[in-house]
Amino acid sequence: MENNREYDIIIWGASGFTGRLVAEYLYKNYNAKDLNWAIAGRDELKLSSIREKFLDNTIPIVLADSFNENSLNDIVKKTKVVCSTVGPYAKYGSLLVKSCVKNKTHYCDLAGEAQWIRKMIDLYHKEAITNQVKIVNSCGFDSIPSDMGVYFIYKNILKKNLSIKMRVTGAKGGYSGGTYASMQNIIKEASINKEIRRNLTNPYGLNPIGEQSGMDKSDLRSVIYDSKIKTWISPFLMAGINTKIVRRSNALSNYNYGKEFKYDEAVMAGSGFKGRLNGIILSIPLIFLAAKPGSLFNKIFNFFSPKPGEGPNKKERESGYFNLRFFVFQEKSDTAIFKVTGDRDPGYGSTSKMLAESAICLAKDNLDNKFGVLTPSYAMGDHILNRLISKAGLSFNKIK
Repeated sequence: MENNREYDIIIWGASGFTGRLVAEYLYKNYNAKDLNWAIAGRDELKLSSIREKFLDNTIPIVLADSFNENSLNDIVKKTKVVCSTVGPYAKYGSLLVKSCVKNKTHYCDLAGEAQWIRKMIDLYHKEAITNQVKIVNSCGFDSIPSDMGVYFIYKNILKKNLSIKMRVTGAKGGYSGGTYASMQNIIKEASINKEIRRNLTNPYGLNPIGEQSGMDKSDLRSVIYDSKIKTWISPFLMAGINTKIVRRSNALSNYNYGKEFKYDEAVMAGSGFKGRLNGIILSIPLIFLAAKPGSLFNKIFNFFSPKPGEGPNKKERESGYFNLRFFVFQEKSDTAIFKVTGDRDPGYGSTSKMLAESAICLAKDNLDNKFGVLTPSYAMGDHILNRLISKAGLSFNKIK
């Protein structure tokens, strides 16, 4: 990539809910001498309004259209990194990734859509390697805490073929209309495409072709008692993407975690009857969320859900948090426990900081020469781990 590009980072979709939060974060935490960045989208009026309300007129605006490849090429050529917040990515993201690969521009996003990431791998992974481009998906709550949590564990334990169980022990925060729209699109695509359904249900669906099997089973779909940790657990909404990203990191690293590495995710609900009841209550929203488009459950959920561009307010974001525990089982050793926490709501307050620091990491840090359609831990390693701890309000600790 040429070093004379006009910008370090362009935030694509800055007029959306998460895009605006990323822009605010850069504006408040980095001065123009350290970072040269711009906001981008297709609607100049909306972008101007965001700039007027939350930034200032020194921040440049660049315009393009998700469906106009020439316009995307024009803006992509101007920057070292494109930071995309425009979802559903399966609807709006494919041409942008193509343009970044073609024009040798690094890219990061918040995609939690496994079927779309699989498509990008198949279409552009080899070309991105040839062009020395990093395409890094899932740089928010899905899947940085999971991916970097496992990365941190292996830095500390240095043993292969561990069995790791990630359990959500606490979280507070709302979700946005954009997130709901992405989830609905996944369900819609899966309902009409058998290959997408097969990929979504394969625990190793994001691994390289020929390496899509292993020790792990499908993600948890019901409330069960976890006898190893002695607690009831319920399904975790983000497990479907997080577990696949962690397994892809392992595959990309030539199996640093081992070929018999095991990993799963769930929500910890508690012990006894109360724990079981809590697990059932926690899983109820998933029934509505997974409802077939057009069904009664789907219509009810649509009525109460936020619309694209809407999301939790500042107070809700700043009072939010997340708390994850990683239980590490290894032969002939006691169970180790690691903790990953975030100081804002997981979906927006923390996610916007994680994505922003990922973009800066790609633009500014001296990263290893690893290219292709990658995962956060494989693409950015210790560099992003240090940024998450020092800048983004995350903590990574061994507690036992």
